[in-house]
Amino acid sequence: MSNKGKSSEKDQVEAVEDQILENGEEKVGNDTENEGLQEESTEENDKDSQIAELKDKYLRLAAEFENYKRRTVKEKLNMMGTANRDTLSALLPVLDDFDRAKKNAEDENSTEPFSEGVMMVYNKLFNTLQQKGIKAMESNGEEFDPELHEAITEIPAPTEEMKGKVIDTVEKGYYLKDAILRYAKVVVGK
Repeated sequence: MSNKGKSSEKDQVEAVEDQILENGEEKVGNDTENEGLQEESTEENDKDSQIAELKDKYLRLAAEFENYKRRTVKEKLNMMGTANRDTLSALLPVLDDFDRAKKNAEDENSTEPFSEGVMMVYNKLFNTLQQKGIKAMESNGEEFDPELHEAITEIPAPTEEMKGKVIDTVEKGYYLKDAILRYAKVVVGK
């Protein structure tokens, strides 16, 4: 073999060694790049999970605030209704007195007439209370209902069909819108 053959072999070996080194470095370089990519992807995943968590917190906070606003409005309306209820309830005895005076004046044996001015005041009070949502409860002849009526006494029923029914109303009951403002005080037949 000639020198030329030896040098070409030497050149080939060096070329292969260079190639191995280059491939090894590329592999090492790829590993470093892969590790860098993995670190970036885990950082991105962490950021994405933090963003998702913050979005979730934001949505929950917004929903909680909406619920708070609804609850506050409902409580204010309820409080206004309760304040109104107390005032209207305080006026019911005045309405009862007017009813008694009117009933007494309409009696044939009564010496006191129900003047026109007093009748106008009564009508004005009654209409104002109706506008505020007060409605009188009809009780006479109705079936006794402990959720609507307060039984003051029981008396023997004048007829068989009046047993368990309201015979007389001592004090009218009233509704405020659909809720009971005052229970009717009644006499029940037994």
